[in-house]
Amino acid sequence: MIRLSALLAVLISVLLPQSAAGGNAGPPVLAYYYIWYNENSWNRAKTDYPLLGRYSSDDADIMRRHIRAAKSVGITGFIVSWKSTPTLDRRLATLTGVARTEDFKLSIIYQGLDFDRNPLPTERVATDLLRFEERHAADPVFAVFGKPLVIWSGTWKFSLEDIARAAGPVRDRLLVLGSEKSPAGYERIASAVDGNAYYWSSVDPRRDKRAAAKLTAMSTAVHRHNGLWIAPFAPGFDARLIDGKRVVDRRDGETLRRQYAAAINSSPDALGLISWNEFSENSHIEPSIAHGDRYLDVLRDITRTPTPTLNPLAADSSSTDNPGRSPIGLAVTSGTLLLTILLILLIRRRHSRP
Repeated sequence: MIRLSALLAVLISVLLPQSAAGGNAGPPVLAYYYIWYNENSWNRAKTDYPLLGRYSSDDADIMRRHIRAAKSVGITGFIVSWKSTPTLDRRLATLTGVARTEDFKLSIIYQGLDFDRNPLPTERVATDLLRFEERHAADPVFAVFGKPLVIWSGTWKFSLEDIARAAGPVRDRLLVLGSEKSPAGYERIASAVDGNAYYWSSVDPRRDKRAAAKLTAMSTAVHRHNGLWIAPFAPGFDARLIDGKRVVDRRDGETLRRQYAAAINSSPDALGLISWNEFSENSHIEPSIAHGDRYLDVLRDITRTPTPTLNPLAADSSSTDNPGRSPIGLAVTSGTLLLTILLILLIRRRHSRP
């Protein structure tokens, strides 16, 4: 007998327009991107290295090759790690020019904590946000959601008053998102920001059984305040060389697939892929010596699947969460599957009208 999931896949591929089946079928995919590399950066806390060599983040050709590879697997844009320094300003300007010629979008994750994970002075944050607004607010390269998007990393270490003081003057021209780690954390700052992007790089689908529910709860909190929700997903994690404790095995792409499914299930406005090139935490999908281009292949596959379905995890067989069902809640009854198909067709037909 044909499995319902297989029947659904066949029906979608036949009935949906080709653009839905062949391109990025879900929300925009934005990959976190780091411009902090010098040639000597690769000598510290690395167990893997790029196939492009131990590059400098000043190299425009490397940026161009990154962007073209990212576009080929369904990535819409990069979320660039930045705060205003002469080096990072120069590199961001170079990347902006390259992205413009490649028709590629950029956003910012503002590094609000210092190397020791302490908050920067609020005056410094406010000055940097104003500088970014002056330089980039009118640039279409940054208009992912109509206005440039800035994620403030480390908002959990700032008071509501400090966040409002730094972000308030720029929110008419920028979208400023928090980076809170819980619904309660977001509720605390919701009045001062335009949404939330959760940077959760170390989640393990085999151990963190409530991870999907947490993402959904955070989405609910953010959308209740009409904010943008950027849901995280990652291929794996290992930061032991920089004092990390947790290791999340990649399992040849299975971790990335399951995290993507959980992120999609949280009704995100965009997906935050962690990461393109964070080699110290080993969350990178950039082609590398250890992994080749395997994770580009996996990402290409999952971003072109409108409704991903996964087999149950053996380790979850006794879970009350019933893992035999699809992580995004589609594999229920045949009647629900048929209704889902009809709703998809209705939505596609409506959006296709002139």
